[in-house]
Amino acid sequence: MFTLKYVVDEVDSGKLLREFLKEKQISKTALTEIKFFGGGLFANNERVTVRYPLKAGDVIMVQFPREIPSDDVVPEAIPLNIVYEDDYLLVIDKPANMASIPSREHRRGTLANALLHYYQSSGYEATIHIVTRLDRDTTGLMLVAKHRHAHHLFSLQQKKYAINRRYEAIAHGMLEIGKGRIEAPIGRKDTSIIEREVRSDGQQAITNYEVLGSYRDLSHVSLKLETGRTHQIRVHMAHLGHPLAGDTLYGGKKNQIARQALHSCELSFYHPVREMQLTFHSNLPEDMANLVKK
Repeated sequence: MFTLKYVVDEVDSGKLLREFLKEKQISKTALTEIKFFGGGLFANNERVTVRYPLKAGDVIMVQFPREIPSDDVVPEAIPLNIVYEDDYLLVIDKPANMASIPSREHRRGTLANALLHYYQSSGYEATIHIVTRLDRDTTGLMLVAKHRHAHHLFSLQQKKYAINRRYEAIAHGMLEIGKGRIEAPIGRKDTSIIEREVRSDGQQAITNYEVLGSYRDLSHVSLKLETGRTHQIRVHMAHLGHPLAGDTLYGGKKNQIARQALHSCELSFYHPVREMQLTFHSNLPEDMANLVKK
């Protein structure tokens, strides 16, 4: 079972366990599941309720119920490039041609299928909790929570835009060297269930970019998101008149690369349990690196 452990200090002495757990961002829903579905609350190895009054030095353990994997995801023995792993999360460097989760078009071969096999082969029972998804043909770093509560903590960070991602892209055309900011709302295109577009009634979307260099009518661009809309970088770059190379959905051409030239190269976040900032980097994959060779 997924378990959290705390040692009570003088500041928290006298509080009820309920109040203490609320400050640790353990939700009422989680406490209800613990009460009725096989978890437990313990103080100094003795089972207690949320009305337990804390004392300095108490060792509190929160044991969450076992998670039951969904029957909709079939485990598959697909290799994973795991950059980092601990009891709470994984950072994966995803290749191209791999969707994040199954869909009607791609039931198998997804990151979720690979993760479920990895969990089961490791003797770990969990459902799939992908925190930062990537499009099927976008490569690079992704954050995965290993438990529902860890996913909840990361969701709170996402609402505050505290999970930072930087991307590198190769765009058509020669962008001037320098920095820019794209602030243009994005919404679903009326004629498509997949395609997005810049539209006045869309959701706020902000992308900051820096041009790293230009090569043979292509621009190498670094991008940081302030918001996380579907296809945001792809839509914003097309809106600028510089669609991503290989991105035929938004006006790009596949004469130089067979997919949209977009890579999640940096991922930074605060570890909600270990209470430390973590940052990871990933180099450009070969197909994109070949486009920016001088």
